[in-house]
Amino acid sequence: MVPKDKIREIIIKYDSLEKELSSGNVDPKSFAKKSKEYSNLGSIINIAKKYLNFENEKKDLVNIIEDKSSDPEIIEMAKKDLNELMEKNKNYENELKIFLLPKDEDDNKNAIVEIRAGTGGLEASLFCSDLFKMYEKVSSKKNWKLEIINISKSEAGGFKEVIFSVSGNDIYSYLKYESGVHRVQRIPQTETQGRVHTSAATVAVLPEAEDVDVEIKESDLRIDVFRAGGPGGQSVNTTDSAVRITHIPSGVVVSQQDEKSQHKNKAKALKILRSRVYEAEKRKKDQERSSNRRSQIGSGDRSERIRTYNFPQGRVTDHRINLTLHKLDEFLSGEIHEEMNQELRLKEQNLKLENLKS
Repeated sequence: MVPKDKIREIIIKYDSLEKELSSGNVDPKSFAKKSKEYSNLGSIINIAKKYLNFENEKKDLVNIIEDKSSDPEIIEMAKKDLNELMEKNKNYENELKIFLLPKDEDDNKNAIVEIRAGTGGLEASLFCSDLFKMYEKVSSKKNWKLEIINISKSEAGGFKEVIFSVSGNDIYSYLKYESGVHRVQRIPQTETQGRVHTSAATVAVLPEAEDVDVEIKESDLRIDVFRAGGPGGQSVNTTDSAVRITHIPSGVVVSQQDEKSQHKNKAKALKILRSRVYEAEKRKKDQERSSNRRSQIGSGDRSERIRTYNFPQGRVTDHRINLTLHKLDEFLSGEIHEEMNQELRLKEQNLKLENLKS
């Protein structure tokens, strides 16, 4: 059962926001926030009202069924309507439970994604490139904007590291499940014995932090500039355009040299640094709230193995939910990435529901 007082609070809040927003007297600074809250409540308001009215509708139908003077056909229709009403109410209850679950305050944020080649040498760097291409395809299918912030190439066309931002609607709520160690099992092209090699890449998904999310004081930063250089002395800039920023209180260090402009490199480095500092603070708070950790899929720790991509068998397995899809090519092309993501979301919702009961 969903507490009736919680449902009434939804309806009262919705009506209050509706009157306030239609009055035209809303503070411009809070208008966007209140409009978003009103829209969010609007998605559940009809269900909330129907759920509250369930007992009255049920009582009317039961009265018809128990009335001996009622026409037999009317009684049969009432029984049918009662069964449908009970089924609908069960669905309403589930939707309301999910709506009332604690929300991740970062779900509606954009994200910064960092992919790094792990164990496995060149094969790991190629896998790092494969993962980036997968996220590129997912972003394209969802009409998200993907922008590369920093990229470090390896031999054979792979990536040692790639950092990029993804912007759109509720990006972090989708991509946050990608944080962790991704493992690949396949036969490298250089392998003459046909042996399967195991390599890994680490993915870190950070909510993109705004100025209001975390305060970065200029006095807490040490900014060093240096001359950017490419591999083997190639593509070396003749000016000090590369930037290294150290956040002294946390020890977070970010270097950026992709752009020829020192100003642009500094802006990109600050964007990454702000999100890393914000994530560190968020993780600390989550650890303090142990119940919150228990209701999450995985720990979000970048050292946790979350998924295996097995090329010889054409399968991808998510170890957090023990789900295997025998459609590896479709998964890497972004075609069925949503299928895995939905299962992860569903599992996390169920964990949160269990956590609420305990």
